[in-house]
Amino acid sequence: MDNRITGLVEFLNCAHSVYHAAAYLAETFEKAGYVRLFEHESWDLVPGGKYYLTRGGTAVVAFRVPQTAPAGFMMSASHADRPGFKVKENFELCGTYTRMAVERYGGLILSTWLDRVLSVAGRVTVETEQGIENRLIDLDRDLLMIPNVAIHMNRQVNDGYKWNPAVDMLPLVGGKDAKGKLAAEIEAAAGGKVLGSDLYLYLREKARVWGVEGEFLSAQGLDDLECAWGCTQGFLKAGDSSAIPVLCVFDSEEVGSASVQGACSTLLTDTLDRICGALGLDKKRMLAQSFMVSADNAHAVHPNHPEFADPTNAPVLGGGIVLKHNANQSYCTDGVSAALFRRVCARAGVEVQSYYNRADLPGGSTLGRLSLAQVSVPTADIGLAQLAMHSGYETAATADATALEKAMEVFYGSSLEASESGYCLR
Repeated sequence: MDNRITGLVEFLNCAHSVYHAAAYLAETFEKAGYVRLFEHESWDLVPGGKYYLTRGGTAVVAFRVPQTAPAGFMMSASHADRPGFKVKENFELCGTYTRMAVERYGGLILSTWLDRVLSVAGRVTVETEQGIENRLIDLDRDLLMIPNVAIHMNRQVNDGYKWNPAVDMLPLVGGKDAKGKLAAEIEAAAGGKVLGSDLYLYLREKARVWGVEGEFLSAQGLDDLECAWGCTQGFLKAGDSSAIPVLCVFDSEEVGSASVQGACSTLLTDTLDRICGALGLDKKRMLAQSFMVSADNAHAVHPNHPEFADPTNAPVLGGGIVLKHNANQSYCTDGVSAALFRRVCARAGVEVQSYYNRADLPGGSTLGRLSLAQVSVPTADIGLAQLAMHSGYETAATADATALEKAMEVFYGSSLEASESGYCLR
């Protein structure tokens, strides 16, 4: 297996919650020699310096300072959250069985969570002698299942049954004697009295490479951990350029990005302000020579339902990186940003595909247009083609994952030069 795919699979198998994904990326930067910055402290940045910061335990930003006078920012934005179920604080539902009360996070395909072994991971806030402390926990064992109703009792299940998340989607914890045991296990894993929690269910099924030629990759959270990983690896491997490379992995995209660590927050613009202030740069002039790649996965043409795709702009698995377009600006790609990103991909030797929604089937939106409200620069919305988006277990192509890493390595080793006639990629 390609080492790039091995690394991605390892990341996917460790990122059991958005908190664990962010922690894994932070540790990756630590190992690569990046210095952690804190927003409540002053920043002393030096030429050649490598830095990263986190916000809310779920968003990560990393950047490098070139040795020479910087000219612009080369930025990417992806996200680490995914649709699923969040555990309610008073979660026990006791009776004949012990069940768990949960609520939906994002627009998930409910049926894909049925009859699968589940566990719990996330963040807890515990009481300590010094005050309170945030800790990550991952129970990391087969604990729960949301059982289907037998077809004999639900004859409509294959005829378009509508799932009720308050009734149909409650995980089974154990028998009536299981009362209190899971809560005690969570507290034991936390190592103290739990004062607050942000816990999520996750599927126990591992990420897998499969297919006749090993051409497919399936896992939970490919949207958008696959892009977060590819952008991170390209960022780390890129050579020097005259621009300041900036990597952003946000939270909350699946619920509108309106959080202190989402793309609608001031996280990116705050970071750019701090960089410019520490280095004595004019932010407006820097942004006039900057470029953004918004990286969030895209819909592949479905093998059984090609009718849902645009007839001439339907990406396929393994066909290369997808440029996403929308006339109403759900995606930010225009002719200029598309041309610039195609230039990047040509230098990297990777293929590019185009995606448009079928005209009568409106799609979703992503990070690009939200980030533009804070940082207005030319932006290309890209992604990797996948099947079963927002399923509990999604599928993409291994070749596309490696293509993104190669393209982002070239992207982060480049800079943008603005002129009266447009832009030039250096």
